[in-house]
Amino acid sequence: MTRKFLLALGLAAVAAAPVAAQSDRPAALAPLGPPPIPADNPMTPAKIELGKKLYFDPILSGNYGMPCSSCHRPEAGWAVQSPISFGYPGTTHWRNSQTVINSAYYGKTFWAGASGSLEHQARSAARGGVAGNGEDDMMEARLAFVPEYRAAFREVFGDDWPSIRHAYMAIAAYERTLVQTDTPFDNYMRGDDDALTDQQKNGLELFTGKAQCVSCHNGPLLSDEKYYNTGVPPYDGWEDDPIAQITFRFELYGKGSTEEMYRHTKDDPGLYFRTKEKSDKGKFRTPSLRYTQYTYPYMHNGMLETLRDVVVFYNEGGGENEFAANKSPLIQPLGLSDAEIDDLVAFLESLSGEEILTDDPELPEMEPLPVAQN
Repeated sequence: MTRKFLLALGLAAVAAAPVAAQSDRPAALAPLGPPPIPADNPMTPAKIELGKKLYFDPILSGNYGMPCSSCHRPEAGWAVQSPISFGYPGTTHWRNSQTVINSAYYGKTFWAGASGSLEHQARSAARGGVAGNGEDDMMEARLAFVPEYRAAFREVFGDDWPSIRHAYMAIAAYERTLVQTDTPFDNYMRGDDDALTDQQKNGLELFTGKAQCVSCHNGPLLSDEKYYNTGVPPYDGWEDDPIAQITFRFELYGKGSTEEMYRHTKDDPGLYFRTKEKSDKGKFRTPSLRYTQYTYPYMHNGMLETLRDVVVFYNEGGGENEFAANKSPLIQPLGLSDAEIDDLVAFLESLSGEEILTDDPELPEMEPLPVAQN
């Protein structure tokens, strides 16, 4: 059985240990090892298979039309290639959809770290008012009307009645198989000098030196998982899209903004929604730079279209938004030349391997529950 096959089953965490970085490589960076597997949700092939079906099945949504895959499509970088993600019919989302690839490594998920695990993230997405909008008891009842799911939940979890909590655990198990640890960058960090081109090596030197990217994008995930305001401009759809405006106001109201903020704020407060600290307005978690070749557009609101746009943005010292007082002092003009920008973009492309694609699985059909005979 090959390591690639074990990874597809999500068993790589116990099948192989990560390979150490070479001593002559940048100490602040490292190749990506197997994903962490929580002790209370171990991986099995049957659980992963169930999770894959549930990931693509709209049964876990309010209107039976919004599966996980509606906002995290394989052919769109396991995200959505538009500035703002999709919403429940009649709404839109209000932030950019992040990729599922390598999400298993995050300590917290969502742009402001609102969920502490993939299990909790799945629950939040399925129940979110502008996304899945599902009710747990309703979704459990639907699952119970599908004989194949009843049998699968019984086999995997021992459920007589499919548990929605276990559904989220199965989805999380499947998502932990969606990892990429064999990029050109990883291979280079493990000792293959030819894995990067000369231009990409120049870009790596800039990344860890003059461009100062490594200050926030470090470690195996290339993220310190901290929160910063980098001056990303507001989402321009709030100026002319009435549905987006309504959704934004709903979020301001639902997440406990003050009346003054509700009436006057025109930008996403970010981490403030969780902490209610004014110093956190406009801050978002440092995203991983892995798999970014396929996950355009970029930033929490999709306001930068290409990787080159992102590098130019930071080269110019970031931007300005409504919460400029909180802009990180780390964001300063870099003085990169056009050739250096090209080199840095080439290095960023080395953080993505081959595109990860899969066909939607064949989904089981709903049937009436059998009627007990007297």
